[in-house]
Amino acid sequence: MLQACPPGEIDRAARLLRAGRLVAFPTETVYGLGANALDAEAVARIYAVKRRPGTSPLIVHVASIEMAQSLVTKWPEIADRLARRFWPGPLTLVLEKRLEKQSGKQSVIPAIVTANLPTVGLRMPAHPIALALIRAAGVPLAAPSANRFTEVSPTTAEHVRRSLGSDVDFILDGGPCEVGIESTVLSLAERGLNEPGLNEQRPVLLRPGGISRRELEAVVGPVASAKEVQSGAHPAPGMHPRHYSPRTPLYLATNGKLPDQGQGQGQKQGLYLQHLHPPSCSNVTIHQMPQSAGAYAAALYEALHQADAGNYNWIAVDPPPTTPEWEAIHDRLRRAAAK
Repeated sequence: MLQACPPGEIDRAARLLRAGRLVAFPTETVYGLGANALDAEAVARIYAVKRRPGTSPLIVHVASIEMAQSLVTKWPEIADRLARRFWPGPLTLVLEKRLEKQSGKQSVIPAIVTANLPTVGLRMPAHPIALALIRAAGVPLAAPSANRFTEVSPTTAEHVRRSLGSDVDFILDGGPCEVGIESTVLSLAERGLNEPGLNEQRPVLLRPGGISRRELEAVVGPVASAKEVQSGAHPAPGMHPRHYSPRTPLYLATNGKLPDQGQGQGQKQGLYLQHLHPPSCSNVTIHQMPQSAGAYAAALYEALHQADAGNYNWIAVDPPPTTPEWEAIHDRLRRAAAK
């Protein structure tokens, strides 16, 4: 359920953003750590607070299609079609950055925002507090998830407080996030990376998320998949091998069979996130996960935060089905379990 901010909090947050400070705010996906996207020094504070490498670009949040158009060189028909179908919503579109008219070389969006890449990811969040904040600030907001780099993303204001503490200047509390995992990132600036010889322009799915591949393809036709990035700047956030990870070691338990690290003896010391299969031993705490992909996504990060708070020795996850609607969930679980 969406939660309204007390009167004056959005105006206060907007003033802080214009002054180069950091504000955590809710979106429908996860809580974002926002800074004025046009202020390179403010954006540098995001990287410092999150301990985020400079090779991982930030998504820029806008309050309208017109604001998005002002930040890119071209706004193709396919971008317009996608934005009018899915915005406001959990879809990030990657396009080429607009250059300043005065120099013709320097982009409107500072290089630090986009990991020195010529492209920028843009999104219009579907949360009234986020949209009101961007409008009140009068600038686009660079905003990754409001947590330390590679850790579990926050879906409540309390998660932000626990992760970042006093390192964030202000937190707008909008209640729990409804989608619960990060946005889908779709590049309209590259050709299909996994299909050599492809001549036609094809959107590239850089990160699965709140909008499924099937929903995208119903609007734009076939979508290519991105290769894993081995070195250098990543074309989108969330592409590092290890990401979305709780502090507690996490394992994937096929058909309920716990890995050797999760067997343990004596009293209950592990947490098992059950989808369909019961665990192979009894000395575990069972947390039943929802059956539908959407409900599972909304509950996943909260379950991982609870596991960390419960001081378990390990978390074992019963993987959900491998059908298309679960693609984003599998992406998050695979990266969370990576060593």
